[in-house]
Amino acid sequence: MDLVKIVVYTSIGCPYCEKIKNDLKTWGYTNYEEKNVQENPSYFDELHEHGIFSTPVTFVNGEAVVGYRPNKMKQILGVNEENQNNNANQENKESIFQPVDKKILEEVWDFVTIGGGPAGASAAVYAARGNLKTLVIDKAPTSGTLAITHKIANYPGVREELTGLALLERMQLQAKDFGATFVQSNVISVDFSQEIKELEVPEGKIKAKSVFIAVGAKAPSSKIKGEEEFTGRGVSYCSTCDAAFFKGMTVAVAGETEEAVSEAYALSKHADKVLFLIPGSKLKGDADVSLVENLPNVKIYWKHRIKEIFGEKKVEGIRVQDDQRELVTWHVDGVFLYLAGMKPGTDFLQDAVERDEEGYVIVDETLRTNVDGVFAGGDARRTPIKQAVISAADGCIAAMGADQHVNKRKKMRPQYS
Repeated sequence: MDLVKIVVYTSIGCPYCEKIKNDLKTWGYTNYEEKNVQENPSYFDELHEHGIFSTPVTFVNGEAVVGYRPNKMKQILGVNEENQNNNANQENKESIFQPVDKKILEEVWDFVTIGGGPAGASAAVYAARGNLKTLVIDKAPTSGTLAITHKIANYPGVREELTGLALLERMQLQAKDFGATFVQSNVISVDFSQEIKELEVPEGKIKAKSVFIAVGAKAPSSKIKGEEEFTGRGVSYCSTCDAAFFKGMTVAVAGETEEAVSEAYALSKHADKVLFLIPGSKLKGDADVSLVENLPNVKIYWKHRIKEIFGEKKVEGIRVQDDQRELVTWHVDGVFLYLAGMKPGTDFLQDAVERDEEGYVIVDETLRTNVDGVFAGGDARRTPIKQAVISAADGCIAAMGADQHVNKRKKMRPQYS
């Protein structure tokens, strides 16, 4: 391991930078060199020479891995499951998630939450504290919407800024302190037809008296032509991570949400020109274009869509369908994309509970589904706005509903100190 030279280029507030550093530590590679591009601007030039405009970038013996690609890193480093697990046990003494074992499968759990994000973790806090035997199942604990959020500054009671992953781990550890068990696995299908519900995972079947569906939502997989090829080489999804790479350059921002407006504003502090492409004739939700419409270096294009991103070693331009449906070509140095709508990850439920045409689970005001003892919340249901604090509140309500169901109470019982 000591003969491998590893250099990691990072930036402040980049969640994937922290994840790759943690992975390297878990795999036993602790003597890597870190180059933070914001602490030393000359590192920007080093990456630009390679046609790279993003972090993290990890060089392993001179071979560049752009972005967070743990499987690629393991392949290059020759990391196998055995030494990965051994190092993880040595380095991460307070591991939150464990594998599904025979004991997990033999137990009849009072409360099982599918998903360990803010909804599932909050539910686990309340359920475990209420003496329900609680299990949390998550297939990818560090890949949810909150886990990959680069900065949280508005979560009630948390005064400091921190990454979404750090906030989430605080919730999960709090639930674990109360006795909740966390496992990493994938729920393939469910059977809610009996009083004891069954959740099928690759390791077997998990049994539960009550279930909370808190799987969250994910972006559709469709990509713009050239998007994947140039990710990290001019295509980005995070201005906090990558805006400084484009100082004095021209960038395009595509999107129609509040996030897209906010990112265009952030980019205006670095880029010489920001071309803000909005696919429709209006923005979604509470987004307000007034934040950027009077900025001298931001130009807004309504009813414009990016159809292709092109270049050689890095982004050199985009092909755009304009408001007259004509195809035009523009030179840009970078493209920041905020286009993907969110789709609830509920397909595995099939017809076990009622869902609407977009896959959101239908619930009442106490988050009960049409199946007794089964609840849904967070991004698995329709909410007025997507925020971590709303998902956490859903978890509280669902856990109290589960407590009422399991203990056959007439009313939900609130928790006090």
